[in-house]
Amino acid sequence: MSSFSIFNSPFSIVNHRLVGDGVRHLVCAKNTRKLVGPDMIVLHYTAAAGSEAAAIYLTRPDVSASAHLVIGREGKIIQLVPFDTEAWHAGRSWYAGRSGLNRYSIGIELDNLGLLRLREGLFVAECGRIVAPEEVYTHDSNGKLTYWHRYTRVQVQALMKVCEALEEYYPIKDVVGHSAITTRKIDPGPALEEAFKNL
Repeated sequence: MSSFSIFNSPFSIVNHRLVGDGVRHLVCAKNTRKLVGPDMIVLHYTAAAGSEAAAIYLTRPDVSASAHLVIGREGKIIQLVPFDTEAWHAGRSWYAGRSGLNRYSIGIELDNLGLLRLREGLFVAECGRIVAPEEVYTHDSNGKLTYWHRYTRVQVQALMKVCEALEEYYPIKDVVGHSAITTRKIDPGPALEEAFKNL
């Protein structure tokens, strides 16, 4: 199959690339190993100061990480690696009896600053950016409050449409967060679950 388009979907998949309004492509030449029938989607947050910065960083040849897509807060999408090529997003990982999940999965990065620190009344991201209170999701985990950068509605809607397209084109069985496949990571965090509830 060389192309696929969901009825009424803004996206198509042509030669393992996402096509549609708001989609553009960068070249990530370091990734060359082929994927045959990826059957998982792994969701991440960038923890970077914007989708453009994250995408450019992930394509650098000296960086040992990459992803298939970066979805911006305004719903724009940057594809770095074709879906039939392995990206380096999962790291040391395991799920449902398998390890090394880069070999089986599509990695999607969401432009989001992730876990925030409350410092002198300000919400501060790991990269040093201050986040406005209206963009903060407060999560209560057994009486301990943590603070997370909210995902935007349009971003989550774009993610859902992308996942629908991928699930129709590839034999996707699982969509999981990075934290579900390794104990080393906490992304995409509880703010994403909350965003889905509020759609």
